[in-house]
Formats: sequence, C-alpha cells, structure tokens
Amino acid sequence: MSRNVVAIVSSVMFVILAALLVVVPIPFVTLRPGHTVNVLGNNGEVPLIEVKGLENFPTESGQLFMTTVSTTRVDARVSLPEALIAHFNPEADAMPRNVVYPAGLSNEDVREEAVAAMDTSRSNAVVAALRVDAQSVTEMPIVSAVVLSSPANGLLLPGDFIVSVDGKDVRTKEDVANVISATAVGDQVVFKVLRDGEEQTVSVATTEGGKGGPVVGVNVGIGFQYTPDVVFRVDSSVVGPSAGLVFSLAIYDKISERNLLGDLVVAGTGTMDPTGRVGAIGGVRQKIAGAEEDGATVFLLPSDNCDDIGDLATEMRLVPVETLKDAIAALQSINEGKSYEKVPTCD
Repeated sequence: MSRNVVAIVSSVMFVILAALLVVVPIPFVTLRPGHTVNVLGNNGEVPLIEVKGLENFPTESGQLFMTTVSTTRVDARVSLPEALIAHFNPEADAMPRNVVYPAGLSNEDVREEAVAAMDTSRSNAVVAALRVDAQSVTEMPIVSAVVLSSPANGLLLPGDFIVSVDGKDVRTKEDVANVISATAVGDQVVFKVLRDGEEQTVSVATTEGGKGGPVVGVNVGIGFQYTPDVVFRVDSSVVGPSAGLVFSLAIYDKISERNLLGDLVVAGTGTMDPTGRVGAIGGVRQKIAGAEEDGATVFLLPSDNCDDIGDLATEMRLVPVETLKDAIAALQSINEGKSYEKVPTCD
C-alpha cells in the first residue's frame, strides 16, 4: 500500500473519529449559571411573595436574589467536547448523568419530584420564618397520603389535620398509630380533622394490614398550623428545594419591622427545614457566578458548601450560614454597621 493511500485512509479515519466524538452522546450532564429572581420584587402589580394576615413592612431599595442552575435535561444529548468545555470552565461543570438523575426517570418524573421539593421548600420556609418572628406555629399530625384501595379512600384526604382519633387528642403521628393499633379489625375509628380550616368528623372502618393488625390506609406525617397565608407567585418553571433560605429571608423581611437589607443586593441558596436549619445544595459555583453577574455583592450559602467553591474567583462576600438566624444576623450586621468584621466567610 502506497504512502498516499495510507495517508488518505488515516485522514478519513481521523475525520470519522472526530465526527463520532461530536455526535455520539456520553452519559454526562452539564451545569451552567442560571438566572436570578428578586423575590422581593413584583409580578406585574402584585408581589412575588405576599404574606396575608400579618402587617407587611415595605422593602426599601434592597434586593434578594433566588439563584438557579441551568442543567441539561434528562433526555438531552451531551457530546464529549461539550462535557470537556463545561468541565474546564470555572463557572460550569459536567457530572455523570446518574449522579444528577437517578436511572430510569423520565423528564416528567424529574419534573414531578422537583415540583414536590419546591412545595416542601416553600412550606418549610414559611414555618421557619414565622417561628423566627415569634409567630404562633402548631405542629399537628396530618394525612400525607391515602391508599386508593383502602377504607379511608374518599373519606380522609391528603392535607387533613388530625385533631383526635376515637376521642383521644393526638399530637404526633405515633399517637395516631397507637390509637388505631389498639382497635380491632373491622372497628369504626372516628377521626376529628381540620379540612380547609373547618372541623369535620369522619368515621373509617379498619381493615387488616400487611402485618395482621388494624389499619385504615393512610400515611400520616407532621404538618404545621398557622394563621398567616403566604402566596408565592414565583415562575412555576423554577423548581427544586434550594430556594428555601431565600424564601424564609423574604418572608421575614416582609413581616419584621427591622430593615433587614437596606440597600444591599443579596443572593443566596440553601434548603430550609421547619426548625430553621440550612442544608447543603448542588451547583453552588454556578449560582455564585450567576448572582455576581446580576449585581449581587453578598452571597449566603450553607456552611457545608464552602468546600465546593474550590478556586472559583468572586468579588462577592461569601457568607456561610447554618441557620436562618445566622443569615438574619449576618445581614443585620452588614446593613447596620456596613462592616464585614463580624461576619463569617468561606475563606
């Protein structure tokens, strides 16, 4: 075979391999900075977050950004060059698909899980903010799910707060389980519930459960009863649990007389539980980059995420927090004293 033929064959093979690298997908997803949303702003003429039933205090010129990450869809194709470009970009990243999306999930599955996580995030944010402001919040057992084939189907509804069972006051899900387990299979169990703010009495016959004991066919969790009504008008396409901290701060800013932000432009991320504890999130580098590009000067993040920042350069003050109270204290210190001396940092 002549040298010319070898050169031609080699060139063709190179072109084919290069084309394959571009068009053949690999099991990775890319993460890039997403957009920010000022949760203290308005949606048209109405606020993005509105607290009804309590006096609201106006925000001055400060802004509070919820941050997001632009992530490849579960069914999208990512080529090796795309993944490499994202990996070497300090503001982006590439990760194995199964780390971000569990195997077997469709786009719809991922969407449903993210929406549920956002709903929980909002609920927890409200409870945490009300508690920090010393508003009354009562923990109560709540019907979280009803088995379709069970006696409770059509009688008890998800969201029902359980006040008593068979005349016995209940305060925990264990209380509910103990009362039901003390009955016999086939007995009628009387539930007193709060449904849409109104008290109702519902009688449900028990049936035999998988372990032989009496059950009514509901899952019971812990819910929270409070007077204010918090309305969220944030774009429904923004989902997931990581806006909890920012939601709590926005609610607290509205119902507290304290001037929390002043003229600060603050961004943040972190999950929130009902006790006010802040949890770690993913995509922190991308959120920091997006927040800085949109003008934030202070970025609040979970303490557990400090190690994820790596060598990302930023002019913003990165403030790690473990609780909602930590975040409030840090902002008050910066706003009132215009000083960072007493404010923690990830450095």
